Amino acid sequence: MAYAARSRRTTAALAALSLGVLALTACNGDADNDTSAPGSSASPSVKAPGKGTATPSPTRSSDGSGDSGSPSDSPSAPAPSKSGSGSGSEDGQDGGVGMCETTDLSYKVTVASRPVNHALLAASNKGSDPCLLSANELVITIPGLDGAAEHMGPSGKDWILEVGESAYAGILFSRADTAGGKSADKVEVALTPSESPTTVPINDGPVTVNDGQVTSFFGTAEDALTY
Repeated sequence: MAYAARSRRTTAALAALSLGVLALTACNGDADNDTSAPGSSASPSVKAPGKGTATPSPTRSSDGSGDSGSPSDSPSAPAPSKSGSGSGSEDGQDGGVGMCETTDLSYKVTVASRPVNHALLAASNKGSDPCLLSANELVITIPGLDGAAEHMGPSGKDWILEVGESAYAGILFSRADTAGGKSADKVEVALTPSESPTTVPINDGPVTVNDGQVTSFFGTAEDALTY
């Protein structure tokens, strides 16, 4: 009987031990399942762009080709500017500028200290508009002498004489190697042979005249008295 009781206790102990082993195995299995489940670990998520996220715009290439291709993005060519009319045309009609007439100018003749036997003619535009001055048609006549003074020196160039601007010509009254002559205290000036002359007194005159010559018009007194 003692053997039978011992056997029952041993059997009961083995049964309890087996239950414990099974329970431990089940716990370990649950732990393994928890570790390997994909839903248990947090995976990184990509944030979708929303209203607060700035989306970079495509970069435009340097040659002007871009995604938009709109005409307003390309530089616009400047509008052509109107060309102005030049001054100094030989026919005197450029920009509505007419030829200077003898009555358009005021004149002053003054005896020059150098060179000797010379006088300086200054002609100034006294009008209200510029005019085209004919440089080479100046006519100088000395009362009491036959004919007009001959031209000396190089030809000048016609140019626009602005209001208040002056042009200059040199007048030779007498050659040093010519004796005698006529005394004169005035000259007659016309811008062209077809116009009536105006009489101009000679400042610091009178002068002795025996061979009248005149230059073309120049822009400075120094150039006019070079010849």
